[in-house]
Amino acid sequence: MSKRRNPRAAANAAPKRQKVRDIFVARPFEGLADEPEWIALRELVPAASAPLTLKPEIIEEYGDRPVTLSTVLPMAWPAMTRQDGRVFIGLQRHVQSGDVSRDIAVAILCALKTEPGDTVAVPALPGEGPRLQDILADGPLEIAMHDDFEYWLDAEQAEDPNVKASLERANASIYPTVRLGVPAAYWCRVQPDKSHVRWVLPQAEDPALDALARLSASGDLLLGENTKFAGMFRAHGLLVPVWDVPGEPEAGDWEAPLADFAKRYTDILAETAPLDSAARRAKQGLVGRQLTLR
Repeated sequence: MSKRRNPRAAANAAPKRQKVRDIFVARPFEGLADEPEWIALRELVPAASAPLTLKPEIIEEYGDRPVTLSTVLPMAWPAMTRQDGRVFIGLQRHVQSGDVSRDIAVAILCALKTEPGDTVAVPALPGEGPRLQDILADGPLEIAMHDDFEYWLDAEQAEDPNVKASLERANASIYPTVRLGVPAAYWCRVQPDKSHVRWVLPQAEDPALDALARLSASGDLLLGENTKFAGMFRAHGLLVPVWDVPGEPEAGDWEAPLADFAKRYTDILAETAPLDSAARRAKQGLVGRQLTLR
């Protein structure tokens, strides 16, 4: 007589799928030498790239292949490999977890394990594992600004109709953007008669906000005549003030005004006394015009 199988026992015997737990990290790029530039490339800049250097132990394990950070990749892929072996990693992507640093690190490792030219499979949630701070030989980013995304492609990829269509759409989305002399500051022209200057401040949010409040209270928050403080973003734990500036002057015309503002801002950071009533009111106004980017 055959024994009937207990379906409940069979279910209990099956291996359980381990649930991937997402963890939110407010400052995912903290600890990297160019934290503000990482944020700028992820949130502000349409087309730029920078080579990345892996730690020796990562190269020993995965091989020595060139890795390039890109603001965006075709169809917002997290990573891709070219036929020549080069690895490209996208900062601006559709799917992300609560820790952008771990997302990008996992994308790098997945790409290094992928044969040149093959599609890179990257998990939606990375789970536990290394972060950028664990796999990169850290240092300043050598950023190259681009007018288009031709740097994505090798000869074979350029013939793929899906990639070509994505390239055309991506090129159409690029607005003129120039990297300014102040680190992590960028000018961009958003309309023929309107431009922005955006600066990712390197300091933690609280002291940066107090410094901006003091400058606002004293009337020193502008970049000059016909400029307007438009507000600020809170991006990955740092503040990004934004100024509206006239569209006609070119980017270079704002180098000196921004440098002057940067000096005022740096000088006032040294003040440690409590905010006076005018600065407290200014601070409330600044917070009310703040948007959070994640």
